[in-house]
Amino acid sequence: MKISIGSDHAGFELKKTLAEWLSQQGHEINDRGTFSPDSVDYPDFAVSVAKDVSEGASQRGILVCGSGIGVSIAANKVKGIRAANCYNEEIAALSRAHNDTNILTLGARFLNDDLALKITQVWLETRFEGGRHQIRVEKITRLEKDG
Repeated sequence: MKISIGSDHAGFELKKTLAEWLSQQGHEINDRGTFSPDSVDYPDFAVSVAKDVSEGASQRGILVCGSGIGVSIAANKVKGIRAANCYNEEIAALSRAHNDTNILTLGARFLNDDLALKITQVWLETRFEGGRHQIRVEKITRLEKDG
């Protein structure tokens, strides 16, 4: 799978760990930065990853900041994005199964590497259930048009 990944300075180290692990799992990674622990603005990287996903350059995206909240808010401003901030494996599975999320966001200050990798694995492996959930996702998509 082609995955775009990005972070701010707070998520830089976890992003590197995730990118390396994802590559080892056979995924093609598009690293959108940041490339150092120097202070940066998370919306810049969130929008870059979100555009990759919304425009089809990547199938999924992963974003990391201190809490996971800021990048989630920014990414969800891009049409076609359903980003979820996941803090455990069950939430990651539900975000995919019920909401068909296409971007995973993680909070580096609240997750250790092992848990972040487990969350990511579950998120990548869980399929969207469709059915009644499809109707709800379509209603969310219409909000992008109707406001």
